[in-house]
Amino acid sequence: MSAFRSLPFVVVLLLLAWMPPPVQAQPAMPVILPMRERAEVQDRWLQIRLDTVVPRLMRREGIDLWVISAREYNEDPVIETMLPATWLSARRRTILVFHDRGPDEGVERLAIARYAVGEAFPASWVPEEQPDQWARLAEVIAERDPRRIAVNRSETFALADGMTDTEFDGFLKALPARYHDRIVSGENLAVGWLETRIPEEMQVYPTIVRIARRIIAEGFSEQVIQPGVTTTEDVQWWYRDRIRALGLVTWFHPSVSVQRAETGGRSNDFSARPGETRILPGDLLHVDFGITYLGLHTDTQEHAYVLAPGETDAPEGLRRALAVGNRLQDILTAEFAEGRTGNEILAAALARAEQEGIEATIYTHPIGFHGHGAGPAIGLWDRQDGVPGAGDYPLYANTAHSIELNAAVPIPEWGGQEVRIMLEQDAFFDGTETWYIGGRQTALHLIPRTPYGAE
Repeated sequence: MSAFRSLPFVVVLLLLAWMPPPVQAQPAMPVILPMRERAEVQDRWLQIRLDTVVPRLMRREGIDLWVISAREYNEDPVIETMLPATWLSARRRTILVFHDRGPDEGVERLAIARYAVGEAFPASWVPEEQPDQWARLAEVIAERDPRRIAVNRSETFALADGMTDTEFDGFLKALPARYHDRIVSGENLAVGWLETRIPEEMQVYPTIVRIARRIIAEGFSEQVIQPGVTTTEDVQWWYRDRIRALGLVTWFHPSVSVQRAETGGRSNDFSARPGETRILPGDLLHVDFGITYLGLHTDTQEHAYVLAPGETDAPEGLRRALAVGNRLQDILTAEFAEGRTGNEILAAALARAEQEGIEATIYTHPIGFHGHGAGPAIGLWDRQDGVPGAGDYPLYANTAHSIELNAAVPIPEWGGQEVRIMLEQDAFFDGTETWYIGGRQTALHLIPRTPYGAE
């Protein structure tokens, strides 16, 4: 502005009006808490979940007593989510017991372990009085005389199959025979616990997803990518380093791939990662990316377009293709209804997509405590006819899902060559409506953000 000081004020205003508008700044990175504050948040959420989610699930499933058992470094996936934030694993053998005494007295919580498990599970085993840990568990059960005893055993969901054969054998040997026929699978309890999101979590989950999407936008920019120099592997490892620099972790290695006119469209076979590719002007980029923060996971896929000299936007065909992908998302989420199975939702969405002329592949999954969470599978990329078992599980309210799918769309500017618009955005189903937790991509990221010659 110093050069303008000698000019008349009106001339300065005219010059400023003529100048192109400044490039819009990237949104700031949301706040990321230090470790101590994270632990406080997670422990507060855990207490609320134990007080509210467990009683509701036990009464929904008609379970009187729930036993969860694991040994250090071989944790049941459920027990991992019930430990205090400062516990990074179970200690020795940790056995948690939930006993539903009814709505008036509530659910009793015990740890049949040498140590109390935080403040939520008081220790109820004194080895000096009863040396056998399993025998002590049998005493606790006999004292309460439950009608139905649930353990985490499941043929369908790995996340609900946390009681190993060794643990189960020890349990059966100690338990009086009269209780053996009262043992049932805790599959629905385990899945219900893992898939249910409480209001307190959903107040923060949007920030977690926005952090992930903010990192994606940084990587898909000229801050990271120099066309003709940068490779897809370079960007993948930049994402890994950026995640660590923010004090976060990822639950899978990011993937970055390219679709371009001269190489043909991408295959729909996702069994192998594409090789390293140098990024060039005119490329359509894709990323698959996820972080873990405050015990919750994200899973996101987005696209970017690398501008060629003379271009100010992506080709209209690519922009329309993204709109088709967004339409497919709308078709899928419109089929979400409480009580419908994943397979029913899949079949209805694919039928609607076919009616609208969309070449669709749907492979949506629950998300939360795990990236590929427990709950209804809505297709797999190689199982578009339904998923036996996991696809037969019903959709419940207050659950989060990664809306993962792709649409194959011909691009006129590429001679009619098909590209696959592969999208994945995290969403929440409240029992009536489905909404995107941290928004969704409706416009391609452009590299560079400012078209060549417009600076």
